[in-house]
Amino acid sequence: MRNTGEIDAVDAALLLALTESPRATVLALAERVGLSRNTVQARLARLEERGALSSFERRIDPGALGYPLTAFVTVQVTQRMLTEVAAALDGVPEVLEVHGLSGQTDLLVHVVARDADDLYRIAGQLLATEGVERTTTALVMRKLVEHRMAPLLERAIRGDRDDG
Repeated sequence: MRNTGEIDAVDAALLLALTESPRATVLALAERVGLSRNTVQARLARLEERGALSSFERRIDPGALGYPLTAFVTVQVTQRMLTEVAAALDGVPEVLEVHGLSGQTDLLVHVVARDADDLYRIAGQLLATEGVERTTTALVMRKLVEHRMAPLLERAIRGDRDDG
């Protein structure tokens, strides 16, 4: 993960416009935020280089690909093997993302599955990974808040640091 640094209000406005209209052309974004096309193109390139603007894969619904079940698997790892375990998890197509955690659990693994039997297979595959000591699987029953960035972008545009 690259260091994204702070973005300014103009970058935040540009990113907010992009979240609201992901298919917008550079020209349409420029008109929306009141900048020249070249400025918008340069800012978008800089945001991508810094890692502040990443893949749009998150917008693809795994259910549309035949993976309607979502689960989170907590994983305890033999510490010396964290790199190897992460590499092995990267090779499992149903693993969407892996977060390293502090506390009792080492990793939080976001997975998708075709059905309960498939989830059982995937959980078994994770547990069988060399260096994995223990796993716990929690099935997502319902998503209550979708992934979102707009509230943070709106705060950055206003220049707020905290609503409290």
